[in-house]
Amino acid sequence: MASPADYQAKKITETITIDGNIQKDIWKKATWSKRFVDMTTGEAGMYNTQAALLWNDAYLYIAFVVEEPFVEAKLTQRDSIIFLENDLEVFIDGEDCYYELEINAANTLYEVFFIWKDAYTKGSKFDIPQFDVHQPQAYTFGGDYDRSGATFWKGTHPRGIRWAFTNFDMSGLQTAVQVDGTLNDHSDIDQGWSVEIAIPWHSLELLANGRSLPPMHGDIWRMFLGRFQKLMVGGKEVQPHPAMALNSHGVYDTHLPDQWSKIEFVSF
Repeated sequence: MASPADYQAKKITETITIDGNIQKDIWKKATWSKRFVDMTTGEAGMYNTQAALLWNDAYLYIAFVVEEPFVEAKLTQRDSIIFLENDLEVFIDGEDCYYELEINAANTLYEVFFIWKDAYTKGSKFDIPQFDVHQPQAYTFGGDYDRSGATFWKGTHPRGIRWAFTNFDMSGLQTAVQVDGTLNDHSDIDQGWSVEIAIPWHSLELLANGRSLPPMHGDIWRMFLGRFQKLMVGGKEVQPHPAMALNSHGVYDTHLPDQWSKIEFVSF
């Protein structure tokens, strides 16, 4: 019987040193994904982007390799709006919540933790000081198109509004970038950049939603693995930015957990 997963993440016993170097022997044990596709149409992405996942009892590891002729990253302050320029993105679904990580070629991070409003009830597991909705960095969010016409208040997703906590930092998160070229110098042609990410399983308890940490063999988690490309044509920025992902959503919207890739954790 064919696996229902879009990708199988293999278990390892080694611990990976996070330095951005994806040429390490350990990444030869992983299955590198196919070339990312256009998030909306499913056609081949404009530049090659591939990802690989590995895991052990302590960490989830994610790596990306990115083709990019002009590697650029101007935003250097943590939690800048990284999607305003070229970036890589990881979302992890927790059913009643989900986590977003964005990273650029300068290794600048942007993190947000989302909780569906219908799941955030008084006395629930989310009703804790860390997710105080009265703090200044908590916002309501209805999706990528929550300020347009009929979707103005609730967005397009059937569950409606999410609480977005932009001050969230994933405990123990490690990231590193290596640039194969010259950052922010368009006088030459670059090969691209690569990223390594490590997330401790113990930091994913809310996202696990009762699932085993680390996962059991055969467990499936939904994740979004994507890339957004800033393009300037004739002095004007192309909008929206071309979006590439492991799997197509059929629509230009990243905040659709039910459309994200199914990642199966295997231990053979």
